[in-house]
Amino acid sequence: MSVFALVIVRTEELAPLLMPPAAFSGVALVIFLVLAVVVWSYRDVANRHSQKTEKPAHDSHDAHDAGH
Repeated sequence: MSVFALVIVRTEELAPLLMPPAAFSGVALVIFLVLAVVVWSYRDVANRHSQKTEKPAHDSHDAHDAGH
């Protein structure tokens, strides 16, 4: 056995994984799916509230100046 292989074996014995390697990818997949649902739920929000960001048809200064 090479020295590198012995170091890997010794390190694995000292620091075992919390869960199997496939479980780490499963947890990451679930987290990304939850984040994708959150991002997807905010789609088209700006268009739903466009009346708040558009300028009114007439400006208050124009209407006031027309009376003078």
